[in-house]
Amino acid sequence: MSIYSERIRKMRYYIFAPNEAMLFTKDENIYYFTGMRHSEGSLLITAENAYLFVDFRYAEAAQKLVTSAKVVNSTERDEDICKACIENGVTLLSLEARNTNVLQYNRLVNLLTKRISIKIECDGGFDMAISNNRMIKTPDEIEKMQTAQNITEKALTEVLNDLKPGVTERAIAVRLEYLMKLYGAEDVSFDLITITGENTSLPHGVPGDRVVKDGDFFTFDIGAVYEGYHSDMTRTFGIGHISEKQKEVYNIVLKAQMAALETIRDAVFANQVDAAARDIIKAAGYGEYFGHATGHGVGLEIHEAPTVSPKGTRLLSPGMVITDEPGIYIPGEFGVRIEDMVLVEHGGHRNFASFTKDLTII
Repeated sequence: MSIYSERIRKMRYYIFAPNEAMLFTKDENIYYFTGMRHSEGSLLITAENAYLFVDFRYAEAAQKLVTSAKVVNSTERDEDICKACIENGVTLLSLEARNTNVLQYNRLVNLLTKRISIKIECDGGFDMAISNNRMIKTPDEIEKMQTAQNITEKALTEVLNDLKPGVTERAIAVRLEYLMKLYGAEDVSFDLITITGENTSLPHGVPGDRVVKDGDFFTFDIGAVYEGYHSDMTRTFGIGHISEKQKEVYNIVLKAQMAALETIRDAVFANQVDAAARDIIKAAGYGEYFGHATGHGVGLEIHEAPTVSPKGTRLLSPGMVITDEPGIYIPGEFGVRIEDMVLVEHGGHRNFASFTKDLTII
């Protein structure tokens, strides 16, 4: 049995009766269960069968690749989904609440519920089931994420040669994306954050024409995608001669980041990891300047479950991949964030990142 067939088998634990089925339309979920990426398709999982509906553009590729589901070259997808539901005796169809728009929902209701009395559910419970499956990474997924991290670090090491007074944030972002793709990334994990000076106080600042200056901090929040899997890391560098306050804040963030890192292991609640970092920042007098979660899950998407925040009640389990990324952001002055991507293991963790976190002055 392939890994994709096994994933479908496990997903059937959430099918409680022979008349129930699940419909996936999100690319990442379809890839997770079939190995087929960018299909613009739909995956129907019933109690006994699975069908991947694609159009002519993807049919040949899907037929060569997919073994966990029957590939249907569909010209009238909704009609074909309806036909498969009837053939499998489906009377209850669950949809992805987070990925189904109103137009899609109404179209399926009109076709399935009003025409043939198939009940449709779109209440979020299905999404939780998907999330629970995807949250625990397999060795193959972990290897891909490590490769993405290695690509990111290799590109960052090289782009630091270009980081000097006079260069723009945008120039660094463009160069970094080029290097990542040159070294094997199929894409970047998100719009790269390469910001300097006062812009570093913006947790999700956008690279622009601001020029790097002596005395600046420069923040890289970056990641690469390899075979669909993301990496995520943040490093903050000093440019030239930085102030004592900048050094103080950097060391507080580093202490907080390391404290959270030491907390990460199985059987620990996500909010305990958050508290380990947040308490240090609060005690140093900068609590109001740390307004986001300490971390989040990573995988086929850059933000997945679990959330590592004060409200994060999820118990960490081996195989989860989370970030550890506390920060301090002082409006109008500067900000510091340090981030690693970490695999939860029995009794501890494994850090995907090997890049130094010591304060480095360029």
